This record gives sequence, C-alpha cells and structure tokens, in this order.
Amino acid sequence: MNDSEFLSAQELHGLTGFARAAEQDTWLKERSIPHRRDGRRVVVSRFHARSWLEGREVVASNAPNLDALRA
Repeated sequence: MNDSEFLSAQELHGLTGFARAAEQDTWLKERSIPHRRDGRRVVVSRFHARSWLEGREVVASNAPNLDALRA
C-alpha cells in the first residue's frame, strides 16, 4: 500500500493509459477528476482517484466547506 497522498507517475500512467502529461491532463478533465499541472508533471490526489473509481462525485474546491460548520 502506498502512503503518499498523490499518485506516482506509474500509477497515473496506469489510471489514464497515457505517459505524457498533456494526454493525462485531457483524460482527467474529460472525467472531471481534480488535478493540477506542475510544469510537465500532473498531480492527482489519491483520494480523488479512489473516489472516482468508487463512482462518487468528485468535486474540487478552493473554499472551506461552510456547511460542515452548521449544526
């Protein structure tokens, strides 16, 4: 089991079927999987990849979840 928060290059290649960042980026965008480009590298959270594989809606957010504060 991998303890890293992010997918390795090999795992990302296995998920997308592509080795090149541009093709990985396109594949991830088409499936609405949140990710970031870091130069030539694509960074994907292991959490987001697992959520997508489980069929859960994956939402990227830059804001805090204020609904979690409401009781």
